[in-house]
Amino acid sequence: MNKIVREVTERISKRSKESRAGYLRRVDEASNSRPQRHFLPCSNLAHGLAVCSSSENNIMRNSDAPNIAIITAYNDMLSAHKTYETYPQLLKDSVAQAGGVAQVAGAVPAMCDGITQGEAGMDLSLISRDVIALSVVIALSHNLFDGALLLGICDKIMPGLLMGGLQFGHLPMILVPGGPMPTGIANREKNRARERYSGGEIGREEMLEVECRSYHTAGTCTFYGTANSNQLLAEVMGLHLPGASFVNPGTPLREAFTREAARQVVGLTSLGDQYTPIAQVVSEKSMVNAIVALLATGGSTNQTLHLVAVARAAGVRINWDDFSDLSEVVPLLTRIYPNGPEDINGFQAAGGMAVLIGELLEGGYLHDDVVTVAGQGLARYTRAPELHGDSLTYQQGRAQSSNVEVIAPITSPFEASGGLKVVAGNLGRAVIKTAPLADGARTVVEAPAKVFDDQAELETAFHAGELDRDMVAVVRFQGPQAIGMPELHKLITPLGVLMNRGYKVALVTDGRLSGASGKVPAAIHVTPEAFCGGLLAKVRDGDMIRIDAGRGILDLQVSREELEKRDYADAHLEPHRSGVGRQIFAALRRDMMGAEEGASSLFTYVQERCHVSFEKQ
Repeated sequence: MNKIVREVTERISKRSKESRAGYLRRVDEASNSRPQRHFLPCSNLAHGLAVCSSSENNIMRNSDAPNIAIITAYNDMLSAHKTYETYPQLLKDSVAQAGGVAQVAGAVPAMCDGITQGEAGMDLSLISRDVIALSVVIALSHNLFDGALLLGICDKIMPGLLMGGLQFGHLPMILVPGGPMPTGIANREKNRARERYSGGEIGREEMLEVECRSYHTAGTCTFYGTANSNQLLAEVMGLHLPGASFVNPGTPLREAFTREAARQVVGLTSLGDQYTPIAQVVSEKSMVNAIVALLATGGSTNQTLHLVAVARAAGVRINWDDFSDLSEVVPLLTRIYPNGPEDINGFQAAGGMAVLIGELLEGGYLHDDVVTVAGQGLARYTRAPELHGDSLTYQQGRAQSSNVEVIAPITSPFEASGGLKVVAGNLGRAVIKTAPLADGARTVVEAPAKVFDDQAELETAFHAGELDRDMVAVVRFQGPQAIGMPELHKLITPLGVLMNRGYKVALVTDGRLSGASGKVPAAIHVTPEAFCGGLLAKVRDGDMIRIDAGRGILDLQVSREELEKRDYADAHLEPHRSGVGRQIFAALRRDMMGAEEGASSLFTYVQERCHVSFEKQ
């Protein structure tokens, strides 16, 4: 095991000792060797049996067979979640064949960040993760269940499912993916069209045609953003069946994985001899494995929020120092768009997860001695899946990369260190993605600030020709408590155009960017946020800002004496706190923790509140 990986794991375990012990104690208190439903009063149980078939009713009343909850994020607005339309019956049939019963216990909302990008609904995107977690808890609180199948893929959905599911850590749970859509238009062609559209070279109809050729059918978007990062990390954490993450929808292998997940969860309940509760799968070591995989693949910066929040739900405390220290030693092994020419289907064709996990295990960067939904040890995830008839099987021996331009061997990585850095200074702490930045991007940028309190202001200034200069764009009051920490991905196109014109450009914000935003040097998730007294609220146009990703520096080059004279800027947040229902999320927004704590409102019992109150704003 790599020395730094081991040391980071040990300090996480030490930091988490008390919280993890308390969590596991609650898990142990909730576990039972008999079906949960047998402890319900007759009237209560009858409500849960009312719509069961006669055979299901008989099993539920008179046997100790497990009852499996299905929690689904299905809707037919999201391409990724359209895949789940037929899953419930498929899962029910497979659970029945394995000797159990399955019920759809509940559904969770599933927003599409692609639809809400740059729109008012994006202010609810991160908060939706907490709503999903709460919805999972409501579904499982009926206490009828002995295990669960979680159906969710995209940005906030999978983390929310885990945050809620881990409150029932005594139950076994398997995440059931749907797979990516087949590749449409080349991503670089799409990106170039966006830049031409932003520059006024093509019109709306031509741009819409390009976008529709890219997002064209059911399945996850094919670029390596947050959704596909979610799937990759879920498999590395042992929450997917081996090889399940990136098989396309509508294929026989995809159906085989879905059926096998249903059969597998039946065998993991406390009613059998392979009891594997999710609390054992999500541990200090599996969280470190997830961080390592994120860094080794240049994955989504959103995971610096999601992994922290998921870990907290399991009593594990991780922070950005853990990401930063691991990034120094974990090599970059993949190039997946936007960090390379091939999309997630190209990654899968090159050998996918089996190759990636095998290389990282060989290098000593992953813990093999972890519990997974497929059994003990991560090494079982290094064999490629196959379909023999209708049966899911695995090749003998460790999978090897068929395209070293997409998945490099551990002996010849693309970069010696991972793709994520922590930068810090008087402006606070932030993360910056460097895996890799686009050609012409700089890891060191020192330039005058241009301050915006809303992303629309930046777009307006760009179209007015006011930004043709070297600059550090400061987009503030975008943090969790301010407006819910929206994703600012739309800003990458105009800033990228400015880079193409030869200007030194960078972004500093307390908002978010997606995993698809690797083009522009961006110090994001700045904490403390401007709304909570962060120094971003004192930055003025023309102030010099220095970002040095290599040395971990984020500094406002203004004297302390000058800063003490300045007042904090007024936030003017009301336009972001009403409309499209945002007004009813005030309570959740008020209690959201800082970015480095996971930006969730669900763990306020360990929260240190910011000193600027909600009411004052």
